[in-house]
Amino acid sequence: MELATVIAVADPPVVDHWEHVRGRFRAWAASPDLRRRLRAHLHRLSPQEEMRVVAKSRETTTHFAWCLRDEPAEPFTFWLHEYKPQRDWRQGYADSIHNHRYHFCTTLLAGSYLHERFVARLAADGRSIQDTTLLRSTQAVEGDSGTMLAHEFHRIPKAADDTVTFLVKSRAVNPWSLSYDPDTGTSHRHVPVESRLEELTNAL
Repeated sequence: MELATVIAVADPPVVDHWEHVRGRFRAWAASPDLRRRLRAHLHRLSPQEEMRVVAKSRETTTHFAWCLRDEPAEPFTFWLHEYKPQRDWRQGYADSIHNHRYHFCTTLLAGSYLHERFVARLAADGRSIQDTTLLRSTQAVEGDSGTMLAHEFHRIPKAADDTVTFLVKSRAVNPWSLSYDPDTGTSHRHVPVESRLEELTNAL
């Protein structure tokens, strides 16, 4: 994808200067025919490339996360998020207050969603959330773009059916992410399975 070339030209690497990615991504995402070009890209995939996309993609409780590009030498990955109909959501993913292990930029290709940003008060060791405060709530619509840094907290409590977003994500900058349920005051720490092989070995 041409976006890889657009955002890769940076010194120092873009993973350390996400503002560089933010500016170039916004300009790229403003293209009026972005959906058509992404659709054409998917149509051009060979059977082997399709298999790679499917193998790296995953289902969450609120959406399907399709991995379009993940080249180990690059400091970013490209994704499509296909949101499920709201009636099929199960609590605890996009609709929880959470942060991410990585920075990302996103643009809304179709549909809309309610996007809420929060300030989170963390425990002294940084491994749990004690409480949160709503900063702002925005109805995002087709064509809108945004950026989230790894230390920032947000949630998407509602999304229109057939909502699809495109994202460029940095590599992980934190070893875990956190989520919080304000109704119960429950905090969870999320450690990626790929970093837990040593723990599994020691548990056997």
